[in-house]
Amino acid sequence: MITRQRQAEPKAIQSTEGNPNPWWVNAVVYQIYPRSFQDSNDDGYGDLKGITSRLDYLANLGVDAIWLSPIYCSPQDDNGYDISNYRDIDPLFGTLSDMDELLGRAHELGMRIIMDLVVNHTSDEHAWFQASRDPNSPYADWYWWRPAREGFTPGTPGAEPNRWGGSFGGSAWQYDEKRGEYYLHTFSTKQPDLNWENPKVRAAVYDMMNWWLDRGVDGFRMDVITLISKQIDEAGRLPGESHSLIQDLPVGEEGFSSPWPFSMDGPRLDEFLKEMRSQVFEGRQNYLTVGEGQGISPKRNETITDPANKELDMIFLFDHVGVDQRGTKWNMVPLHLPDLKHAMAEQQGAVKSKGWASLYFNNHDQPRSLSRWGDTSTPKLRIKSAKALALLLHMHKGTPYVYQGEEIGMTNAGFTRLEQYQDLESINAYHQRVDVAHVQDSASMMTSLAKVSRDNSRTPMQWDDSRYAGFADPSSPTRPWLSVNPNKSEINVACELEDPASVFSFYRRLIRLRHTNNVVSTGMFHMIDNDDEHVYAFTRSLENHRLLVVVNVSSSMRPLPAETTELLTNGFEPSQLLISNEDGDALARHITDGMLSPWDAFVYQL
Repeated sequence: MITRQRQAEPKAIQSTEGNPNPWWVNAVVYQIYPRSFQDSNDDGYGDLKGITSRLDYLANLGVDAIWLSPIYCSPQDDNGYDISNYRDIDPLFGTLSDMDELLGRAHELGMRIIMDLVVNHTSDEHAWFQASRDPNSPYADWYWWRPAREGFTPGTPGAEPNRWGGSFGGSAWQYDEKRGEYYLHTFSTKQPDLNWENPKVRAAVYDMMNWWLDRGVDGFRMDVITLISKQIDEAGRLPGESHSLIQDLPVGEEGFSSPWPFSMDGPRLDEFLKEMRSQVFEGRQNYLTVGEGQGISPKRNETITDPANKELDMIFLFDHVGVDQRGTKWNMVPLHLPDLKHAMAEQQGAVKSKGWASLYFNNHDQPRSLSRWGDTSTPKLRIKSAKALALLLHMHKGTPYVYQGEEIGMTNAGFTRLEQYQDLESINAYHQRVDVAHVQDSASMMTSLAKVSRDNSRTPMQWDDSRYAGFADPSSPTRPWLSVNPNKSEINVACELEDPASVFSFYRRLIRLRHTNNVVSTGMFHMIDNDDEHVYAFTRSLENHRLLVVVNVSSSMRPLPAETTELLTNGFEPSQLLISNEDGDALARHITDGMLSPWDAFVYQL
């Protein structure tokens, strides 16, 4: 078992149950998207045996835990986020025995396994839903079933119970001929929402979670968990239903109203999360719970992650990854750095005295941050900006999440044709916005997809420069499920693993720094030079120790901002650098001249 060098954490930090200093306070979590990580049987899809074969690589990187995107049985309508059996592994990824092997090997290497948990909805092929289609079944009210709107023929346009739109396009309601009613699906038509108002639903979910924890997993990342409580009136009616006492929102540009204000952070969310904590985690130690937090403000994050409230350990907030979008994710605007600063500072400030933060720019639902906010125009700028963005994020207070390939500087897919995309959201959004609602033309929508489609982060992991980038045997007759990025020749693990100047080596240093430096893991955060449009700077402090973090988030020379300059009035000594993406002496020359070169990034001991 690998023993990582760590500092003892201050006693006044976050706690879970009987463990006053949980392992995740100075840990780094690595997310794996299984179908794109490593194919062990040449069927075009990554699998559990493939992941197990690469665990030594992750141990070498230094991460503490691995979050697996869903591997449960699923029709794969939404790449596994539509679960048909919570207690078995989809044959696409392997077997329960393969999962046990992965768990055992990861634990031997000192890494924990976090399962993705999807319980806002199931697949429409789940046994619960199939039984629910019979109104006389014990499962009849396990989902949100509703009759057609008064005065309309069931199954005809306009007969939906309200005007809500689905996240993947079209109505959020689907008519079921067998039952003669509509069911609610916030996402795909094959992802019916569970009715958490029903205590039997909750009990079944908790029983399943306990089953996995008893099997050896170390916690859960909870998909769209903040949607489980919907707003209903005193008669149980949703907004906009016939006779509902809650008025719906107006219809938007795509022809539907938004369910989000009535579905996100609903009135019983805290109650449900506390109950889950009590029924699943009470008495257990060394677990991790992190929720995907649509609609959660930084202030609410403080409440939900406050250990005294016994809900979740941390939440993925969304405000910072929406700063370059206007109205819809498909309307991208250039990054205005003060907007990102404001969002991050608000998140940091909310957990100043209690609660905890999760730190991420990348995951399976986000485009690659290097393509989004970095500079990939030349190899030098690509490598330097990848390191700069990594340093910027990892020096905040919280638990950083590294998404597969981020640690080698992988970029967006570069797709130019609609048929290259596999992502359900992207394909449906194109047809809804271009073909149905006519709110965007084809060319602009293709540009939007190239920037923010979820497939940008889902291309196969680039292990080497072979035909399929080492994801699968180059002689395999089966192509990977999603095309390999052509830049695999320049960006891959093999060419970075032993290079001390590589993006991979820089990530190793960042992770080691969090493990060994208490100021990085638990120090107070303070943003400086808030209004500077190119330089992102802040301090971290703990007792009498203080660090200055400075990043030039631009591809041009920039002057040192005023507050940063003031903190460096005693001069700049390269020996005081903790980490930098630039040679110390060269950095010192720039700073002496009051300047930062493109994408300079450093942490300095004051």
